[in-house]
Amino acid sequence: MLGGASFRYIGEWRAEASAVLEFECEIAGAIKVNGVDIVHWGDDGRIINFKVMIRPMKALNAVVPLMAAALMG
Repeated sequence: MLGGASFRYIGEWRAEASAVLEFECEIAGAIKVNGVDIVHWGDDGRIINFKVMIRPMKALNAVVPLMAAALMG
């Protein structure tokens, strides 16, 4: 999955109540994934919105079934 040994954050941009965290990793031994986590939090510090964007399309196509399996199991 994306949280494997190759996962690492490579950039970070912060605002008062949000952050964009750029990451990269490799899945299936050969597919390079580049993406961002976009996080917004409320006044209490709890996350209120979390969005993940992934590229290239080959990586997205490989991640979708992995995420579906993780959410079902």
